[in-house]
Amino acid sequence: MNSNVKVLDSSPLPAEPNGESLLSRLKPHAELAAALLSGILIVLGWILAKNGFSTVSITSYILAFVIGGFAKAKEGIEETIENKELNVEMLMVLAAIGSAIIGYWTEGAILIFIFAVSGALETYTMNKSHKEISALMELQPEEAVRLDSGGKEERVHVSSLHIGDHILVKPGERVPSDGVIIEGITNVDEAAITGESIPVSKGKDEEVFAGTVNLRGSIVVKITKSNEETLFQKIIQLVQTAQSEKSPSQLFIERFEGRYVKIVLSAVLVMMIAPHFLFGWSWNETFYRAMILLVVASPCALVASIMPATLSAISNGAKNGILFKGGIHLENLGHLRAIAFDKTGTLTRGKPEVTNVITREDWDEKEFLQHTASIEHYSNHPLAQSIVRHFTNRTTLDLLTPSDMEDVSGWGVQARLGQQRWMIGKAEFVGKDLAEHFMNGIAGKLAKEGKTLVFAKDNQGIAGIIALKDLVRKETAAAIEELRSEGIYTVMLTGDNRDTAKVIAAESSIDEYIAECLPETKVDEVKNLKDRFGTVAMVGDGINDAPALATSSVGIAMGDGTDVALETADVVLMKNDLPRIAGAVKLSKKMNRIIKQNIVFSISVIMLLICSNFLQILDLPFGVIGHEGSTILVILNSLRLLKH
Repeated sequence: MNSNVKVLDSSPLPAEPNGESLLSRLKPHAELAAALLSGILIVLGWILAKNGFSTVSITSYILAFVIGGFAKAKEGIEETIENKELNVEMLMVLAAIGSAIIGYWTEGAILIFIFAVSGALETYTMNKSHKEISALMELQPEEAVRLDSGGKEERVHVSSLHIGDHILVKPGERVPSDGVIIEGITNVDEAAITGESIPVSKGKDEEVFAGTVNLRGSIVVKITKSNEETLFQKIIQLVQTAQSEKSPSQLFIERFEGRYVKIVLSAVLVMMIAPHFLFGWSWNETFYRAMILLVVASPCALVASIMPATLSAISNGAKNGILFKGGIHLENLGHLRAIAFDKTGTLTRGKPEVTNVITREDWDEKEFLQHTASIEHYSNHPLAQSIVRHFTNRTTLDLLTPSDMEDVSGWGVQARLGQQRWMIGKAEFVGKDLAEHFMNGIAGKLAKEGKTLVFAKDNQGIAGIIALKDLVRKETAAAIEELRSEGIYTVMLTGDNRDTAKVIAAESSIDEYIAECLPETKVDEVKNLKDRFGTVAMVGDGINDAPALATSSVGIAMGDGTDVALETADVVLMKNDLPRIAGAVKLSKKMNRIIKQNIVFSISVIMLLICSNFLQILDLPFGVIGHEGSTILVILNSLRLLKH
C-alpha cells in the first residue's frame, strides 16, 4: 500500500497551524531588546554628561526615550484614542517628558527603561500562559493518509478530511482527527487528552481522538467529526476563550484605572501650584515634586495584580487537565462552601458490575450464567450488557441461541432455551412472592447492600439471582476527604432508591445524600444548597445533570472530555479524576491569595511613595525604582502560579 502514496494539499494553510503569528512570537524578544538598548543609551548618556559632553548626552537620552518608550507610548495613545480615556501608559510618558523638561534627563530615561522592562516581562507572562496551549496545538498532525474506495493511499492536509473518510494511522503516528477504528488493534497514548500516561488498548468500533499517539499496530479509522469539531480543537478553543475572558476583579480594576488616572492628573496639577504658595517651595521644587507624584501615584502594579495571575492559573489548570471557561469560574472555586455530586459516572464507575451470583441447588453457576447471558445478549439494557460481559470474561463456554425472544420494556426479557421457558428481569416480572422467598429472603439482604437484582426463572421457579452494583471509584473517598479538609460540605444527588444511595454515600464518605432525584429535583436541591451555603458547585457527567450544572455557582463536568461535558459546565475535568477537583479548588485559593497579596503590596507601595514625596525625602530616581520595581515584583509573584 505504501508504494501508492500520492501527496495532495500538503502545503501549509495561509494561517499558521498553531494559530500564532511570527510577530506575536517575536514581540517579547523585541520589547526586551528595546529595553536593553535603552539602558545602554542611558549609561552612555550618563558617561558623556560626566565628561562634559552634555549636548551629545542629551541626544543619547532622547534615543533612549524613543527606543525604550515607543511600544508603550504607541499602546497608550491607541488605547486613549479608542477608549477616549487616559491610561497608565500615558501617565508614564507624561512623567518622563516632565522630568526631561525640568532637566532630569537621566531620571526620565531610567523611568522609561524600567517601564519598558516591566512591559517586556508582562508580555513574557502572557506568552508563558499560552505556552501549554501552543504546545498542545502542535501535537495535532497537519497531514493524514486517506484511503479511497480501492484502498489507495493519498496524503492530504487534515483540513480536507470529511466525515466518513477512511484514514490509515501507522505505529508511532498521531491520530489526525476524531474517529472510530474499523480495522486493526493497537495501544493508544491518550495523555494529550486525558492526562493518563498508561496507554489504552483500542480495537474495532472503539473511538480514537485527534492528537493521541498510535503506539503499536496500524489501524484504519473512519472520521466521525470535522477538523473544527474534534475534541482536541474544542479543548484549545475552550482555554483560549477562558484566557480572553476577564474575572470580576480584573473588570473592577480596569474600571477603577480610568477614574484613578483622572484623580492622579488632577492631583498633579494641584501639586504644580499649591505647595509654592502654601509651603513656600520654589517653582522648580514644586514642579519636581509634581513629576515624582505623577510617577509614584501611577497604578501600574495595581493594574498588573490580577491578569497575569489569572492567566498563569488557567494555563496551569490546562496543563493538568482542568479546563476553566473563564476567570470568573476560577475565582469562584476559591469561595466554594459546598459541592453536590451526581452518583453514576461521577462518584461511581458508571457501569454496573456483577457482584453476586446465587443459584438454585440444581444449577451450576457457570451453566446458569451461560443460559442467562445467552438471553441477555439480545438486550441493549446496561444491566444485560454487564451480565454478558461478566460471563464472557470468566468462562470459556459459548453462548447459546435462544428462540421466541420477547423484550418486555421496563420489566425484562423472556425466551426459550431447549425445553425451558426463561423469564429474566425484575422481581415483579418473575413473580414477587417467589423472588422474596428465594433462598430464605436473600434478595432483601442484597438489596440493603445497595445492589440491583436481576431474577432468572425457569420452568421449576426461580433459578437464580444476579446482583449488580455500580462500584464506587477507588479514588472517591480520598477525593471527598480532601475536599472536606478544604472546609467544603459534600452532598450526593442521585435518582437511585434510598437504600442504594445510603450505601454509596457511606462508601464515598459523603456528608449528605438525597435519593430519588429527577433532573428538576436536582435543580431544586442545588438552589437549597445555595441558600444554605452561598457558593455551591455541582459535579455531573452529562445531559441529565445539565440543569443542575447551570443552576450552581460553578458547574464541573466529568466524563473523559466528552462533547456534552465541554459544552455544559464552567469547569471541565478532562479525565474522570475526582482528586483534580480539590486540586482546582487549591489552585483557585492560591490565585485569590496571590491577587490579594499583589493588591495590598501595590497599594502600600503607592501610599508610601506618595507620603515620602510630600515630605520631600524621596528623589525621582528612587521614586522610579520603587514604583516600577513593585510592578515587576507583582508580575513575578503571579508567575508562581505556573509552578503550583
